[in-house]
Amino acid sequence: MAMKERDYVFDASYQPQVRTPRGTSNIMLDVIIALLPALCVGVWAFGMKVVLLLAVSVCSCVFFEWIYRKLMKKPKSIGDLSACVTGLLMTLVMPVNATWWMMIIGAFFAIIVVKQLYGGIGKNFINPALGARAFLLASYSSAMTTWAVPTALAGQVDAETMATPLSYLYADNFTALPDYFSMGNLFLGIRPGCIGEISALAILIGFAYLLIRKVITWRIPVSFVGTVAVLCLIFGKSGTGMNHAEWMLYNVLSGGLLLGAIFMATDYATSPVTPKGQLIYGIGCGAITVLIRYFGSYAEGVTYAILLMNLLAFSLDKHTKVRRFGVSKEDEKAEKEAAKKEAKAS
Repeated sequence: MAMKERDYVFDASYQPQVRTPRGTSNIMLDVIIALLPALCVGVWAFGMKVVLLLAVSVCSCVFFEWIYRKLMKKPKSIGDLSACVTGLLMTLVMPVNATWWMMIIGAFFAIIVVKQLYGGIGKNFINPALGARAFLLASYSSAMTTWAVPTALAGQVDAETMATPLSYLYADNFTALPDYFSMGNLFLGIRPGCIGEISALAILIGFAYLLIRKVITWRIPVSFVGTVAVLCLIFGKSGTGMNHAEWMLYNVLSGGLLLGAIFMATDYATSPVTPKGQLIYGIGCGAITVLIRYFGSYAEGVTYAILLMNLLAFSLDKHTKVRRFGVSKEDEKAEKEAAKKEAKAS
């Protein structure tokens, strides 16, 4: 019985160049589906304002991508869903206290400045959503570091805002974590924080989906989170009353580590494609995260760790590329010398 031939997509204009039965829109749809558990937990924890912020963010990202490409007379690209993913990710890395106009500013920075000015999807040198978050954090630091009390804790905390578990862990004058910041609550999502980072369980469900769909590999998330875990296990912080294992678990479950490692650091355009490069990239992200948390004035370090390693992705690919089949080291050396001579001659 003859097999039906499948239609494969090959577009050499975007990076990485792969032949696959799935196009960009299919991959982006998988990412959206994987993010739905974290989004649903965010709505449950913080209410319907999350939906408003999401609508403003996604619509703004789509609009800015459409208008830029129309004014520049470039082919339409909103159908690939990448702008929708950027808007969704940007919502999930924001506190619910953010205003609607902050989402519009962030969308402009993410789509126009980070993405389109460098050529569009696949050509941006840093993650657009994290770039927008870093920009907003520098511009509106107070609003970006004010955390609303989740609905589940409303009866236990007599306030409208509260400190995050990570803020407690890295406070200059450490005080014991409140009882409601148990590891179980951190795992399920009963804690303050950015909209999409609060539930480790929801994020891990999305991670499993992406692995099953083969959208990402395990290398970057596991090496990223594993590096943070190992360093925190070795270098536990004194004066907290925790043993090293507890300190490590609280560092892994608090903050945006899991969300960043799984959904941000694995961005195709800004992460290495070679297996060895991905492992080095993940280890670098983890090490920088711990350095910022331990020695910086800001309790969280995931955003800046990923952005810094984004800048090294090309270099990592260059120095970890696999030798072509049938080409010896001597052949590669001869090719490099020939290329140098040709460059000097020109």
